[in-house]
Amino acid sequence: MADFVLHPRLAADSIFMRDLALCQLRLNNVKSVPWLVLVPRRADISEIHQLGAADRALLIEEIAQASRAFVELYAPDKINVGAIGNVVPQLHIHVIARFKSDPLWPDPVWGRVAAEAYAAEAIATIRQKLNAIDFGANPQT
Repeated sequence: MADFVLHPRLAADSIFMRDLALCQLRLNNVKSVPWLVLVPRRADISEIHQLGAADRALLIEEIAQASRAFVELYAPDKINVGAIGNVVPQLHIHVIARFKSDPLWPDPVWGRVAAEAYAAEAIATIRQKLNAIDFGANPQT
């Protein structure tokens, strides 16, 4: 993990929440949609299949943990999970809470959500809520 460097676009568009065993857990800085980004702390990885078997299994577990966290925090109608990477080549996984009442339902949110950022107080509240959720034996920072 020492060679891991976060892609500048991910750093600009999201906020660090905490470290999990494999991934950085980040909040996409768009308050209109609850949206987490998981970034495996591995250098030079752009695709899931490039991870070793143990890391792939851990990634799936962390996706499930992030999904459960959103169910607990927001009770969404659906969780969308995606690893697109067309703009940012560094492997990252989107976990998005969707609601039948959201203005884009049932369409994808990519490039279509309002870009209004979170206020500092909201970020602190979300971080506190995420840190209170048991993500297993994972380090917190």
